Amino acid sequence: MATPTRIGPYIVERRLATGGMAEVFVATREGTRGFKKRVALKRILPQFASDPEFVELFVAEAQLAVRVSHPHVVQVFDFGEADGALFLAMELIEGTTVHRLLNAAAAQGRVPLDVALHIVGQTAEALDFAHNLRNEQGESLHIVHRDVSPANILLTRTGHVKLTDFGIATAALRLPQTRSGQVRGKLGYMSPEQVVGQRVDSRSDVFTLATVFAELLLLAPLFRGHSDIEILLQIRDVNLTALTSSDRQIPSDVRELLVAALARLPRDRLSAGAFAHRCTEIMRQRGMAHGPSRLAALIERLPISPISSSDPDHVPGDTNLFDTSEMEMRTQVDAARAVLTSPEIYRYVDADGNVRGPYSFPKLVQLVTSGKIDARTRISKDEADFDIITRLPEFTRFVTSPALQWQLEELEQADQRGPLGVTRLVPLFFEIYAERRTGVLHLFDERRRKKIYFVQGRPEYVASTESRELLGEYLVSHEHCLRMEVEMALALLPRYGGRIGDALVGLGILRPVELFRVIASQVRWRLLEAFRWRSGEWAFVPNLRSHEETFPLGIDPLELLRDAVAAADVREVLAALLPDEERVVEPVAHPRVHRHAFSLPAAWEQVISQARGNATPRMLIERHAASGGDRDDAYRALFLALACGLVCCRAEP
Repeated sequence: MATPTRIGPYIVERRLATGGMAEVFVATREGTRGFKKRVALKRILPQFASDPEFVELFVAEAQLAVRVSHPHVVQVFDFGEADGALFLAMELIEGTTVHRLLNAAAAQGRVPLDVALHIVGQTAEALDFAHNLRNEQGESLHIVHRDVSPANILLTRTGHVKLTDFGIATAALRLPQTRSGQVRGKLGYMSPEQVVGQRVDSRSDVFTLATVFAELLLLAPLFRGHSDIEILLQIRDVNLTALTSSDRQIPSDVRELLVAALARLPRDRLSAGAFAHRCTEIMRQRGMAHGPSRLAALIERLPISPISSSDPDHVPGDTNLFDTSEMEMRTQVDAARAVLTSPEIYRYVDADGNVRGPYSFPKLVQLVTSGKIDARTRISKDEADFDIITRLPEFTRFVTSPALQWQLEELEQADQRGPLGVTRLVPLFFEIYAERRTGVLHLFDERRRKKIYFVQGRPEYVASTESRELLGEYLVSHEHCLRMEVEMALALLPRYGGRIGDALVGLGILRPVELFRVIASQVRWRLLEAFRWRSGEWAFVPNLRSHEETFPLGIDPLELLRDAVAAADVREVLAALLPDEERVVEPVAHPRVHRHAFSLPAAWEQVISQARGNATPRMLIERHAASGGDRDDAYRALFLALACGLVCCRAEP
């Protein structure tokens, strides 16, 4: 792509970088009497100049950037349009990034404590300013940066710090909605709430800044793992082992600051302003008063390539919301060809001896995982002789996994059985949790089956014969992926060990954090679906494991029970209460689980807290209704409390 000589009033010196949606140039604007101003000129890529969505994103970035005017934020000077493409003139930083500083310092041995405090302190000041911005009516803009990472913290040659890339910040401005499923934030520099897909606020930025601070001190990432999923789990659980296991000694006052900023719950974290103040206080108490000069000297001493050199970390201010890289596009094209040209045609012999097919590989996998084909089924591939499916290596993972087998013989090992229904499954599920049981809960009726594997009372894996519950179908029905993308991944399952999630990540369709969230939400959805069964039977087989590769999903069993009761047909709940509606209920003296662990709605809490004296369910329901409450809330609260042993019926004399 040829470099333009002029963009609007700016004379282009050279191209600095090209990213997913924009390119950046070093340019100069000349004025009267010899005035010159060098800038970093960001221009939307020509192929997106006429795309309304990209244009709106670019305009929103400019509108937000001009509001965040602070000494420690890269400034925006101008915004305009030339030759049909929008451009943004930004402060040109002569210096480097924390990312490059870390790479250079790792070879030298350390980043001095005062330099690290200076860097994160000034970054915290920038965040504090942005977090507290208000509009003309005095209302908070609720700005959250969302991507505080080493590549976005710039360092000038004079030792000052500049935070960049507010392009993906969110604010209560007229910002467009981004595409469904887009995740902001770099792997390793995310907050726990970002990982699990919860709402983020300003405290998310504090967590990620503390992550950068820890890396400056350790010269290694705070959250590490052998895979992307492992790193995400480390962040979700706020595993700070690296702080205690490192050979590098971190002073106690600095460690206290890190722990306060890395609290798992946002409400327990410092604000950005408090973070900046603590950095200043530590430096003052330690007599560290020359942060800029010390940082400038370190930059001068270390072999650090400047921002303006080739191979940049990223396009300054590039949101990276849409990846248009040639490599990823080429990968997807190759995958599409694999779908279209795959020669593998399968047939199988059903239980009645009839030949079924031909089927594609993805379709046959679906038949296996939904229980219509098992390890004894005979298969023909490409018109070859029929042989048992276990002889075909591409199906090994599916036909050898205990979790994906549906033989009824396993039910003979069950130690408990009973009829199904939400009012029966809730106390059973709670019992498994409270007793910390390990095993598999079978649910079945005439047309479908489901298995829920528990480890120490917590659900670990769910399998189902219903095709709509398969991950691929879930992704499409919940609009995480297009049908074409799922089919592309299914066609490449043999390359990825039969795992559609790995295939989707490998193709660049999903990022690891998106896959993590999707799997967690899919498993939760599958569990809640079990409570919607109104007929059938259940059987619990103890001490069986799925032997599937799983990771801790962070699904709270008690909150799951709460949500199952909240979604249940109120007529079923009322029917379960009727036998005890005139009996006196009272709190269980020593419940196995306190009711606060369920995170109940306030209305439910109110109903349960009044279960004392000589109150009956009928009295509690009428009392709640008389105070303006919803009877349904009272029904559900009392059912859950009785089913999970929070209250009990007083023994009759």
